[in-house]
Amino acid sequence: MDISTKKTGAADAPPPTNIPPAPTAEQKRAARAATRPGDRIFLALSRGSGILLLVVMAAIAVFLTYRAYLAISKDDANFLTTFEWNTGLVPPKFGIAVLAFGTVVSSIIAMVIAVPVAVAIALFITHYAPRKLSGPVAYVVDLLAAVPSIVYGLWGALVLVPYLDGLFGWLNDFFGWTGIFSWDEGAPRSMLTVGILLAIMILPIITNVSREVFRQVPQMHEEAALALGATRWEVVRMAVIPFGRSGVISASMLGLGRALGETMAVATVLSPDFDIHASLLNPGGGTFAQNIASKFNEATEFGRDALIASGLVLFVITLLVNGAARMIIARRKEYSGANA
Repeated sequence: MDISTKKTGAADAPPPTNIPPAPTAEQKRAARAATRPGDRIFLALSRGSGILLLVVMAAIAVFLTYRAYLAISKDDANFLTTFEWNTGLVPPKFGIAVLAFGTVVSSIIAMVIAVPVAVAIALFITHYAPRKLSGPVAYVVDLLAAVPSIVYGLWGALVLVPYLDGLFGWLNDFFGWTGIFSWDEGAPRSMLTVGILLAIMILPIITNVSREVFRQVPQMHEEAALALGATRWEVVRMAVIPFGRSGVISASMLGLGRALGETMAVATVLSPDFDIHASLLNPGGGTFAQNIASKFNEATEFGRDALIASGLVLFVITLLVNGAARMIIARRKEYSGANA
């Protein structure tokens, strides 16, 4: 028999018939019954924990929505566009325009400063620093995450703010013509100050997550690049950063969620007002969390409902940010450490 005949015979051969049949419903029930008691208990506890988390989140959302409705229904101004917060008037007038602007701007400033520095530190720890140095550096970065917010705020008010005059003056001299960095030599308790402080606070979050992602880069990728004659930086640029890009983005979004909701540190270093300033250097502005922290104790029952309404907006923004981070992680499941 020639080769073509053998190939034809192989192609016409019937499919194998030794495939086991699918288990029946009775067999599935028997398999579940044969499961060990510890497995059943662990499954019940895990499932109950997940359901409890959903119930808690739903309860928070219902509470915020109800109290926000009580306040917004009596608001005589546009809740989304009003540059005022006066819940003591009759009728009351309050809005979140200034708070939303300050929250977004300060968080963007923090991200612009923190993300490049955090990625550089993560790359240094994982690919450049010797073993004796990478451990202590990583330990110091981890310690930054353990510092309480109020300590950051006190440090910002007593140490950071007094030493920003020189930076603000330099920015005003060279970039004041843009209007964004013009400075009237007031106290440096501005959005830029808040952004710098938030950048320091979110730095350990972004660094730690990015560090773990970079450590999961398959060794074969780096060795292949080195075998082709790539330098250390070219290995990082062609193999490490593309592999960890989605992880860095997710880490940045987690840091953004922290920056959006920071309270005491912002309230300590910011001189708030209800106006939107074109310059990032002049004092003024506000954020959702700072406004809630500074006004909650002295607010009336209706004033607290109004603050809760602003908290609902922050709650929604934070959920969207964290949801986006989870979506990015899900898109790159194939690059997990288990599959590397």
